[in-house]
Amino acid sequence: MKLNLPNRLSLIRICLVPVFIAVMMISDDLWARILGVCIFIGASVTDMLDGKIARKRNLITNFGKFIDPLADKFMVIGAMLVLLYKYEYIRPVFFWAVLIVIFRELAVTSMRLIASGSGVVVPANMLGKIKTVTQIVCICTIIIEPMLIELGVLLFGSTFFLAGLLPLTYTSIAVSAFFTLWSGISYIASMWKYISTDK
Repeated sequence: MKLNLPNRLSLIRICLVPVFIAVMMISDDLWARILGVCIFIGASVTDMLDGKIARKRNLITNFGKFIDPLADKFMVIGAMLVLLYKYEYIRPVFFWAVLIVIFRELAVTSMRLIASGSGVVVPANMLGKIKTVTQIVCICTIIIEPMLIELGVLLFGSTFFLAGLLPLTYTSIAVSAFFTLWSGISYIASMWKYISTDK
């Protein structure tokens, strides 16, 4: 099967997921976290590029419609599960955010199947794109903010007011969970008309 450039980028994104997981699980050292976040950012860039290239060059295919959202789900859920395991101090809050993401994706995927059975193709909307961006920012923030605090300790010998608070981390988790929930409810509400109890 011959793959165009956007589809190759989507496959690269899928392949980067286990690499990210392996790097993050191998070590808690600074180098592993830096490498891990770089890999995740690289995967996120392919998410931005594949759609733009497909639309600009008219390279939209059925395989691309399948593999692109699948790659996004693997990337986000895979990364969140690793962070849920690794970062115990945010687990009581982050657990609920991850649960919202998983339930949202299961519900939306089910709705897509129902809609496609009715011959309806639902394109990605702006709310869904915002949701993805907030999830990516959340994952990066969870990894990066503790490193910045550690850098502050090395340079200044103190974490200042950030000690134990992680304001950016908890804010990004809340924003991500909010947009994930909102986009899911909005999507299901718009697709509800295709659900029939008579068929």
